[in-house]
Amino acid sequence: MEIQRTQRSDLPVLLGIFADARRFMAENGNPNQWGDRFPTREMLEADIAAGCSYVCLDGGQIAATFYFSTAGEPTYRVIREGEWLDDTPYGVVHRIAAAKQGQGAAAYCLEWCLAQCGNIRIDTHRDNKPMQRLLTRLGYTYCGLIDLENGRGERLAFQKRLEKA
Repeated sequence: MEIQRTQRSDLPVLLGIFADARRFMAENGNPNQWGDRFPTREMLEADIAAGCSYVCLDGGQIAATFYFSTAGEPTYRVIREGEWLDDTPYGVVHRIAAAKQGQGAAAYCLEWCLAQCGNIRIDTHRDNKPMQRLLTRLGYTYCGLIDLENGRGERLAFQKRLEKA
């Protein structure tokens, strides 16, 4: 597998991956996190334009997609019922979704992100049990709750950092 920045021409494939992901989430007890249209085409186009959208290729095919940035996340400034592992610079991962045939791709993406900066913060919906299991399996620590912008709900916050030698 390899990671590369998303090209605008990849957008139709991404839209299909996200449509499948929304169906999977709904079928697995999480119909509300992404509803029936998140993320929007406009959001994905903005991610691509900002250089923060990535794809994971497996055999030349897109196996997963995600947003990654080291610019910080405003909603992570305040955490409730816990605390972040540290206050050092971090990368953030959002909108991660694997294609149906993307076995192991989400884990590969998260490990790639961690290798880029050594400190990752990520959040997920309380009902997203598959993502919570993946984060736990990969050694992420549950840190507390963060609130989304505009009062759109809360999310479970996780962090993983590479140990310094």
